[in-house]
Amino acid sequence: MHQLSSAARRAIFAPLDTEARVEAVVRRLGDAIALGLLADGEQLPGESDLAGRLSVSTVTLREALMALRQQGLVATRRGRGGGTFVQAPADTRQERLRQRLLAYTLEELRDLADHYATVAGGTARLAAERADSCDLDAPRRSLREFAAAGDAAARARVDGRFHVEIAAAAQSARLTREEIRFQTELGPLLCLPFAAEQAHRTADTQHRALLDAIADGDGERARALAEQHVRDGLRHLIERRLDGTWQTDPQAPQVDRPQPSQTPQPSR
Repeated sequence: MHQLSSAARRAIFAPLDTEARVEAVVRRLGDAIALGLLADGEQLPGESDLAGRLSVSTVTLREALMALRQQGLVATRRGRGGGTFVQAPADTRQERLRQRLLAYTLEELRDLADHYATVAGGTARLAAERADSCDLDAPRRSLREFAAAGDAAARARVDGRFHVEIAAAAQSARLTREEIRFQTELGPLLCLPFAAEQAHRTADTQHRALLDAIADGDGERARALAEQHVRDGLRHLIERRLDGTWQTDPQAPQVDRPQPSQTPQPSR
């Protein structure tokens, strides 16, 4: 898996807000690791360097790294060649997603997706206005990896990275961090259908159309495509929330889906 673009990495390691606490450092780094934005085995910057980038004290950083070690998200090696290294979380993805989806009401899902669609659309429009060809190299690589990914978990990780790279291409660290937050909270749920080949192909087509619009500098088309991509994912989620077909395994038993008239539509 390739590393994130320098712009996306700067967003991850950008200074935290002035009220930053241990929990904020844990959330920032933990989200990036859980999404696969920081790769398994990747070495984090040294403590002094990382604390300086995040604008926190070394004491705060050390407490945060201790919490991340307890969560199994980083490991520290001593001696020559030592340091703190990313450790991908154990794959309990299916059960985590089941619990997360069932915890949301339909109204909460719609509200969250409306918020995400608005942010994603605005971010895509800015990317179309600001990105040059080099800025799109990273999302192009992610697009190729998404097309080649062979299972739902891998597809979800690359999908998240693709959208973070689009946000980085908009040249806004704040929007990139907001995209990371949305990917952590909602992205894995929107990726649930990717276990099915047809859904994977559909998402791949949407990704390509979005990247083409950004490369063409067509901000309005990019905005509309990004919003539609989120809303299409929302419709799948509502169906799964209604009929219980939350499984990532396309072979898992599923009940009949509700008729379209029974499926609430997202607010516009």
